[in-house]
Amino acid sequence: MAQFTPTQYELICVATGEQFADAGWTLDYAGYDKPSLVRAAYAKKQLTVYDDQQGLYKFRDWLPMKRMLKCDAAPVTYRSEGLAKALGLENLYITFNGYFPERGAKMMTCSFKETEAYSVCARTDAACDKILVVASAGNTARAFAKVCSDNNIPLLLSVPEDNLNAMWFTEPLNDCVKLISCRKGGDYFDAIHLSNLALTSPMFYAEGGAKNIARRDGMATTVLSAVTTIGRIPDYYFQAVGSGTGAIAAWEANMRLIEDGRYGENLMRLMVSQNAPFLPMYDAWRADSRALLPYDDNQARRDAETIDAKVLSNRKPPYSLAGGLYDALKATNGDILMADNLQAAKAAELFLQTEGIDIHPAPAIALATLIAEIEKGNIDKSATIMLNITSGGEKRATEGKELWYLKPSLVFDLDPNQEDVVAKVEALFK
Repeated sequence: MAQFTPTQYELICVATGEQFADAGWTLDYAGYDKPSLVRAAYAKKQLTVYDDQQGLYKFRDWLPMKRMLKCDAAPVTYRSEGLAKALGLENLYITFNGYFPERGAKMMTCSFKETEAYSVCARTDAACDKILVVASAGNTARAFAKVCSDNNIPLLLSVPEDNLNAMWFTEPLNDCVKLISCRKGGDYFDAIHLSNLALTSPMFYAEGGAKNIARRDGMATTVLSAVTTIGRIPDYYFQAVGSGTGAIAAWEANMRLIEDGRYGENLMRLMVSQNAPFLPMYDAWRADSRALLPYDDNQARRDAETIDAKVLSNRKPPYSLAGGLYDALKATNGDILMADNLQAAKAAELFLQTEGIDIHPAPAIALATLIAEIEKGNIDKSATIMLNITSGGEKRATEGKELWYLKPSLVFDLDPNQEDVVAKVEALFK
């Protein structure tokens, strides 16, 4: 890649407001002992969009990058005509993440998790001799697998065995990518637990999830795409959430764009949604509780099995901590909504008919809640609305192609032995 100067930024502890230097892979502020996110404070306060740059790296001023990687993917925003007409909306903008060549969208994994992967991997040090660990319900793993494979970055993935159908690719991966799984009946939280056991080995380091500024700021490029296309900050932001990280990222990007000074002073109302009956954040929000309500593990697993949008099944999301989803919703006068599988299926069919492309169950949940809010009269039809289609175009991307599936090298019980896990995952990379 061409010569690249690392992005200049410092970190801020959300809870305390203290600003400090990034030690390289800082995920927490050592001076504060309660749960809090840290944010990036970029040296450049006005965003430059580098149209000459590949993919989402055109937003590199607001990405915590140490290096440039091979990247040709970015969110694409366009003004809807078909869906807008069907819903009676005057200013509906769709930010599409996936494969939609007619609109210039080229994410071959068909998920906005590529925004995370390209940003997180650009934050990694090329000289690092440790192995990156990512736990996922499926789509995040697929994105990181592609990016790490393309750029020869060693990676250990942890994905539930029930979700392995998400691990498809249009070509074989580099051997630097390895996959482990928790047995059938396990969910995303079980995959996280398994990855945490692996991380007790000094050979590995954690990607960090929502705590990683690169993950959130990569996801925030959806909002940067929308605002620089529209020319103003939208009134509403609709997205389905599993962890809420995308919505947190949207809020953070919104604040940076206000500080930029060229796009208005509007705070988008964050309208996020879950797939019923898996509703831990919805239930907490309805109870006006910062803390998540008790949720029996076995019931949570059963509910996760029931929903079509498997990627929305995080039992321990960053909802309560300082700077998390609860704070984002309170700051933006947002709301958590819900839709079921049937409502999502109808919404997906409407999107296909009006916009001409297939979408995944998760964004179909978001669209279903937008439809419901319109029907209830809760949305001003002249408002500027950003609908974040987080994944789509899979049928188009895979049409006529023989798919290659990444298989797990190891499958562990739901309550695995730590020493056994460490010994076996270390052996994968020796």
